[in-house]
Amino acid sequence: MNESELYKELGILTKDKSKWKENIPYVSSILNHDSVKIKAKVLWLLGEMGLEYPDSIQDAVSKVVPLCDSENVLLRERAVNALGRIGRGNYSLIEPFWSDMFRFASDNEPKVRLSFIWASENIATNTPEIYKDYLEVFETLLHDTDDKVRMESPEIFRVLGKRKPEFVIPYIEQLQKMADSDSNRVVRIHSLGAIKATTSK
Repeated sequence: MNESELYKELGILTKDKSKWKENIPYVSSILNHDSVKIKAKVLWLLGEMGLEYPDSIQDAVSKVVPLCDSENVLLRERAVNALGRIGRGNYSLIEPFWSDMFRFASDNEPKVRLSFIWASENIATNTPEIYKDYLEVFETLLHDTDDKVRMESPEIFRVLGKRKPEFVIPYIEQLQKMADSDSNRVVRIHSLGAIKATTSK
């Protein structure tokens, strides 16, 4: 099967969730493929499969983790995101790698920093307590040099504020300043959303 045929096959499988569980071993085996495009597609699909079938994804996690160190930005970003989706489904599967994920908060590539925030939001949705001592990392990302990272960074405060408001309370003043006066409209909206989520109880 050539690259385009395989990509098409993966696309068909992506749309048919009923076949995901039985195909997890097959899909994870494709991570050995030479094509970046194929690997990126597989990483995205494994993340979604892991969220849907966390009890069946365990063996695939060890194949995803090494790609977090890929020199290719797309693969690094997709691997981090996949761990986030899998970790949302079952945190224990990615727990051995969780603390190491924080290095991606300062990755040279904005897209990887963005993926780190997304992954953290996913994990924090069902396991918020582990982030208690890590809010300073996300506070730094509120001031990122990249607008897309800054637009997303208040969202982790919203996710945590909804579940563990006491974690976010110390950052309310900072979020309020951003909600009132940040130059980026989305940053203002997301900062306000984080405040509301934290203070609505």
